Amino acid sequence: MQPKFKQLQKEELPQIIPLMQKFTGNKNSDELLFERFSEMFDQNYECIGLFYNDILIGICGLWFSTRHYIGRSVEIDHVYIDENYRNKGLGKQFFTWIYEYAKGKGCEAAELNTYVQNFPSHKFYYNEGFNILGYHFLKKM
Repeated sequence: MQPKFKQLQKEELPQIIPLMQKFTGNKNSDELLFERFSEMFDQNYECIGLFYNDILIGICGLWFSTRHYIGRSVEIDHVYIDENYRNKGLGKQFFTWIYEYAKGKGCEAAELNTYVQNFPSHKFYYNEGFNILGYHFLKKM
């Protein structure tokens, strides 16, 4: 069975939230995630679902923008594949689909952030041809 990829809509938040809870380790309530995702869907954000045997097993967010240093780009955000489906080549297929989708929207580049301690993701992103260009800083106000 081949995986399927689909842009998810705001109405599908009840399917998205459980995967985000797994991704974040339940750091936020369902209500807060629902509120934040609802707002994100009204911005330059798209959520892509990865389906296997018609079951949603993965998600990622895509933010589209134009940046002075790279031009039209997609920022790939919160990539998550259910742990039962990892190491089966699905991540590679997911990213191949994302690249083609973003190119179809005129993107010249893809960028992303990953947590410093997430070593498996670093290896994956290096293998995908990503380079580290800087640090991501955050200050809560």
